[in-house]
Amino acid sequence: MSELQIGGLILTVTLVVLFSGLPIAWGLTAVAVGFLLLFKGPAALANVPILMMDELASFALLTIPLFVLLGAAIGSSAAGKDIYESLHRWLDRVPGGLVIANILACGMFSAICGSSPATAAAIGKAGVPEMMKRGVSPAMATGSICAGGTLGILIPPSITMILYGLVTETSIGRLFLAGVVPGVLLVVLFSAYAWFSTLRAQRAAPPVETHRYTFKERIEGLGRVSPFLGIVIAIGYAMYGGLATPSEVAALSAVLALVLVMVIYRQWRLADQWRIFRETVRESTMILMIIGAAAVFSYMLSLLYVTQSAAQWMVDLDLNRWVLMLAINVFLLVAGCFLPPVAIILMVMPILTPVLEAANFDLIWFAVILTINMEVGLITPPVGLNLYVLKGVAPDVSLPTVLKGSLPFVLLMFLAMVLIAIFPEIALWLPGKMMN
Repeated sequence: MSELQIGGLILTVTLVVLFSGLPIAWGLTAVAVGFLLLFKGPAALANVPILMMDELASFALLTIPLFVLLGAAIGSSAAGKDIYESLHRWLDRVPGGLVIANILACGMFSAICGSSPATAAAIGKAGVPEMMKRGVSPAMATGSICAGGTLGILIPPSITMILYGLVTETSIGRLFLAGVVPGVLLVVLFSAYAWFSTLRAQRAAPPVETHRYTFKERIEGLGRVSPFLGIVIAIGYAMYGGLATPSEVAALSAVLALVLVMVIYRQWRLADQWRIFRETVRESTMILMIIGAAAVFSYMLSLLYVTQSAAQWMVDLDLNRWVLMLAINVFLLVAGCFLPPVAIILMVMPILTPVLEAANFDLIWFAVILTINMEVGLITPPVGLNLYVLKGVAPDVSLPTVLKGSLPFVLLMFLAMVLIAIFPEIALWLPGKMMN
């Protein structure tokens, strides 16, 4: 068999194994070990444990459990509800202000959490019932938070960006900065759609009367939120001001988050701390096991010369670079409907990196395109994790209704990808400005 035929067989077997429900880490390891035995014999397995240990010994991986701890600490508290409530008080007079407050809350929570499902769940628990009680349609109420939650993997700190940086050997600091302006762009697009949709709905029916907050009440609402905004500012200043490495910033922010939830939300009991650290260990272990398995999987692809042959085949097609980019994004879009972003990055980027470099695409720029593409996968079936999170938050709303409400935001994500392709400085200006 040729290398490309072997690659096609590996792809087919991998998809079958992953769709069987086997955990991703075990699935990738099983496929890698199986093909190494089949084509290289038992001797090739001698390097498997060494590869796993070497991959997991990377100091850069320390940022993952620390940022996961940060997200677990914030997610265990009522911080999401407080952020939403504070923003709502300032936007109560704006058409669609309730929906916009939820979208902005998703963006702010993403900046201290880094997880899409956690963002959707934290903001959705408070926001969805409140929006529906005040006349917002179930589709808009769930769809806005479903889409807003995806910002968790774009706005730093982002676990997805960390993994991308490790796989492609690009600067994690630059990747974090590259996600800021596109994240703000998506928040603006989502908010503009909510404002326009509400204005259109108000022409058909009178708006529901709501409580008007005084300036004093608005200031009071900032009280509990301001410490968490301080964490965001501290992360940005320490990391981008050159005061600390990403690992040091992750450690500092995790400690600050633990202290704040203990002081502000009184979560100092052993049971509360156990729940936080249990979730941290569970999620971190899952991610790190996938990373170790992906190292073995990549080793198998390289040893069988599949990675090199696939990259050379794509280069030999001699496609227009933008046709190539379109083909890559269609493939990623389909893959994102079935696989989580972590698995896609670890499986696909070793093959795509040399292709992107040969086509003269900036890897920092592509990280943003890839991440927004993965965001679409989080709100589209059949896997669409955020769809099921919102269904759990609002059990009375049907899954088709949640999907219907999310579709306009999917189109806005596609629009953002087009804008970033036409104007790459949207992603590259800030890292270039701050990191020279």
